[in-house]
Amino acid sequence: MRDPFPFPPIPALSRAIEPFAERFSMPTLPYHIHEVIGAALLYTLIQTVVSPVLSNKLFPQHYPRYHRAKKANWDTHVVSLVQSLIINGLALWVMFVDEERSSMDHEQRIWGYTGACGLVQALAAGYFVWDVGITLLNLDIFGLGLLAHGVSALAVYTLGFRPYLNFYSPTFILYELSTPFLNIHWFFDKLNLTGSKPQLYNGIALLVTFFLCRLIWGTWQSAVVYVDMWHAVGRTPSADYLAKAFSDPPTAADLDRDPMFFARNAGTVPVWLSAVYLLANLVLNTLNWYWFFKMIKAVRKRFEPPKPGKREALPAEAVPRTKVSAVEDKDRMTVRHRRAHSIEDVVPDSEELREGTIQ
Repeated sequence: MRDPFPFPPIPALSRAIEPFAERFSMPTLPYHIHEVIGAALLYTLIQTVVSPVLSNKLFPQHYPRYHRAKKANWDTHVVSLVQSLIINGLALWVMFVDEERSSMDHEQRIWGYTGACGLVQALAAGYFVWDVGITLLNLDIFGLGLLAHGVSALAVYTLGFRPYLNFYSPTFILYELSTPFLNIHWFFDKLNLTGSKPQLYNGIALLVTFFLCRLIWGTWQSAVVYVDMWHAVGRTPSADYLAKAFSDPPTAADLDRDPMFFARNAGTVPVWLSAVYLLANLVLNTLNWYWFFKMIKAVRKRFEPPKPGKREALPAEAVPRTKVSAVEDKDRMTVRHRRAHSIEDVVPDSEELREGTIQ
């Protein structure tokens, strides 16, 4: 399927990136570099302009009062919410309408390419370009853990421009179907809607989508891609297969009609390349299972009745009325924090981010 992005590649930009693409065997990158950069710029604009302006106007009782770390955390959640909605919608659309992708066999799933799948991959790479950049600029807030996470994800999506496993770019993007609910849950906390019915309904949707998309769908598709990678390691596309794929001259000269267009010069799939994908996938799947059980615990605690706090009784006559009120307020805050801390295990704030906890 032809790349559905409304703007064609910028010739000067494509030529500028060609030496890099040739050096690292990424022949499809020049066709999508404008999308990678465009996505990174869009998310930067949302984070630096759109989110602060709208948040100040829509939430004047909350956002303006936050310090730098809190605002940075808020703005990144806005970007994450927007990005997850865009990339999920695009991935689902591509999976339903890209006929070339739907008819791919084993060889094409490994070495094949369609413009639509390339677009999904490019927008994901652009997001992680932004993610790595904003983390580096605010390393004291987000920490080395999130930097490592962003760099790893960017490396995997960038390596897909070889092309390698281009077929699976929409498949694994669907992990993100639970992300909108995760961000909304976080915003409910910041807007003092903790424990409300909307947060309960959103929490149920979060757990269901997380379980179905990341655990069921993700684990199953991981097993499928492992099999494909195993059969591809140390191999090149079959000569007979390539001869058949390029037997029709008009089709062979059109990258939008021949999924194996870039496979004619494909080298052997190195062990390190499959190892990078395998390790990243195993880590992410392990984290998904771990975080799912943390989320169950967090959402459940959100709606448990508060337990009475413990404090020493002070004689009323020994404490001024203002002091008594202050002690009572402190006690109520203690009780609240005892029942409200759990969601931060799922969506960390600045302190957890400094420790490298994944959002």
